[in-house]
Amino acid sequence: MSFPSLLPFFHWFLALHIMSFTAWMAGMFYLPRLFVYHCQTIPGSAESERFKVMERRLLKQIINPAMISTFIFGVLLVLTPGAVNWAAAWWWMKIIALALMFGFHGACSRWRRDFLNDANKKSEKFYRVANEVPTLLFIIIVVAVVVKP
Repeated sequence: MSFPSLLPFFHWFLALHIMSFTAWMAGMFYLPRLFVYHCQTIPGSAESERFKVMERRLLKQIINPAMISTFIFGVLLVLTPGAVNWAAAWWWMKIIALALMFGFHGACSRWRRDFLNDANKKSEKFYRVANEVPTLLFIIIVVAVVVKP
């Protein structure tokens, strides 16, 4: 299904999609790093409470809106005629990586809730490893879209 009436707006949708994706990824790179630092604090301390505020603001005011706008402009791009070759492997590679990114986003939300409730059970090392996940998915998505392997 495509909508020819979207064609004149294709480049606007693309620009807004890229800007939204960039903001989403910036937040996704930073939030697990905050979790690493949060692990180094004593639950209930002033420093721990400060991290809770930082994590909430980052997720609620930057990451979530950026993810939603990335999704909206991505859907508008997909609905634009000629934007997607459904038979191309790169498209499916991007969709799988994107689904994994949505899953990681959800995991970050759960981990933030654990910190909020002083119930984090994961180690600093866990979050250091988790911090690499959005980078790998980012690389897969960009290579899929630009190189189209």
